Amino acid sequence: MEITGNSITIDSLWQTVHGKDKLTLSASARSVVTTSRSYINKRLQAGEVMYGVNTGFGAFSSVRISDEQIRELQQNLIRSHSAGVGEPFSVVESKAMMILRANALARGHSGIRPEVIDKILEFYNKEIIPYIPSQGSVGASGDLAPLSHLALALIGEGRVWDLTTGKSKPAAEVLKSVGVAPLILEHKEGLSLINGCQVMTGVGALALYEMKRLSKLFDVAGCLSLEALQGSRKAFDELISAVRPHSGEIKTATNLRKFLGPESAIAKGHADCDKVQDAYSLRCMPAVHGAYKNTLAYVAQVVETESNSSTDNPLVFAEENKILSCGNFHGMPVSMAMDFATIALSSLANISSCRIAQLINPATSGLPAFLTPQGGFNSGHMIVQVAAAALVSENKVLSHPASVDSIPTSADKEDHVSMGSIAARKLAKVLLNCKNVLAMEFLSATQGLDLLHPLKPEGNIANVHTLIRKHVPFAKQDRIFSEDINRIVELIDSGELLATAEKGGELSW
Repeated sequence: MEITGNSITIDSLWQTVHGKDKLTLSASARSVVTTSRSYINKRLQAGEVMYGVNTGFGAFSSVRISDEQIRELQQNLIRSHSAGVGEPFSVVESKAMMILRANALARGHSGIRPEVIDKILEFYNKEIIPYIPSQGSVGASGDLAPLSHLALALIGEGRVWDLTTGKSKPAAEVLKSVGVAPLILEHKEGLSLINGCQVMTGVGALALYEMKRLSKLFDVAGCLSLEALQGSRKAFDELISAVRPHSGEIKTATNLRKFLGPESAIAKGHADCDKVQDAYSLRCMPAVHGAYKNTLAYVAQVVETESNSSTDNPLVFAEENKILSCGNFHGMPVSMAMDFATIALSSLANISSCRIAQLINPATSGLPAFLTPQGGFNSGHMIVQVAAAALVSENKVLSHPASVDSIPTSADKEDHVSMGSIAARKLAKVLLNCKNVLAMEFLSATQGLDLLHPLKPEGNIANVHTLIRKHVPFAKQDRIFSEDINRIVELIDSGELLATAEKGGELSW
């Protein structure tokens, strides 16, 4: 992957951190970074006082630092700001942060040497991944604490991952063993390494990649539930979404029609039933799933814009002969987007759990109670539905927006903050909960389809049903259903479930 400062996408970031590609700095990026560094050196040699270059930081911005102390100033900054606590970010999340930090610096508005970017890329390429505690950022001057732990490893301090054991080791010990020299910070470089929103953006970008996949799979699960519940396809007629033309609603209705295909034997079997309308969790899938798709498109645009932005302070504009103090490091654009994504995910899991509730209830499904042939002797999917309800309820708590919880910090110099990394971490947790709810719906829907025997699923629904049955057999009697759920989550994570669902045509997110 070539770091240019302008070309990161959600998909490319995901593929890179999960692959074996090496990182390189493009020649054009190296040129603009070099020009920016030469310009800031010229201003410094002229005796100017510049924030973060030869002054203290935050509330100490008025304190002038002597030329002899500038290098030590940068080291002190990284050490003092490395105050993170709690569980670490995962290896892939930390790798995403490294890529995004390098990409922001490669845009040439930070005034650092190219060697700083080279060192990040060297660490990445040699799989020296900083061990970064996940708590301690308010998303104000960027993600200061976690990015400081990233920078701490670059200067040979702090800890890095031992990828063979899944634990951490002292960075100094690892660098010595592989013959990598630590980075020696020069003026402004410590500050430039930690000013920005690459932590919240990295975590959010990886979550969004999975959210795209879930967008399609919730449509697929909804189709299986609709068929198992012998629901009507009329609510997905293209005439309906045409008169309420939200793009997500149109995409969802199109997905549902494409995946359901022509009327199956199951659908024909209840064509003359007296049920006028299905429950909202079936009938309103275009509206609810569609709102999720609209949100996802917006949030993806925010994250990709942020991934290719300059977030330092001050920013260097060599061609315009300006060095400008600013607030581009503030995480609010990303924080609000992360909160919005979390709310959308929670709603998607909520409607999915409603369909599970429909499936287990004989009054609404026409199927055996709790989807078991021998009710009473067996409990069937009784607690599968309860577990889904528990996850949905937990999601509601996690959906409280972090971005509204600003609290003044740094002696009121940073009097409004974004809490963006908290928003991103909540999103990652809700994403995991939603995958489990989705797996539960697939589990209950396939069980319901089997209980319609002798009627059988057809077309795309049959393809997905067959795949799941290869890994999760029909439950004639009770067993440990958490193991079934975990197997279906594995099919989701591997991409095999979506690939099977899209054999009949690609679906839209």
